[in-house]
Amino acid sequence: MDDVKIGEILLPGDEETQDKQEAKVRRRFWPTFKKAARQIPFSRDLAAAYYCAMDRETPLRVRGILLAALGYFVLPIDAIPDVLAVVGFTDDIAVLTTAFTLINRHIKERHYEAADRVLADDATQA
Repeated sequence: MDDVKIGEILLPGDEETQDKQEAKVRRRFWPTFKKAARQIPFSRDLAAAYYCAMDRETPLRVRGILLAALGYFVLPIDAIPDVLAVVGFTDDIAVLTTAFTLINRHIKERHYEAADRVLADDATQA
């Protein structure tokens, strides 16, 4: 990740950019999440961040930062390929941790409740 700065990845972009990013995140988030959930120590926060990013009440800049971070997370090819077991998600973790630090007060209890419901559903299906 030396040649790509996290700050550049997390640029919120304009509404059109966010709309494109949202569509990509909606399509790819849950399949990627299911592959990564055991390797990422903050799966609940990640799922809550997804719901926060999809919430139209979340401020535009915050949504943009989250969509950028989640977009990086769902990219099949990034600085360290995700297929490399535990190591593959380390760059994603760095980007997501930075995004959470910037916006964590915007992730509301309702976002965590939605995350808890989906995580509980996953646990019962496993």
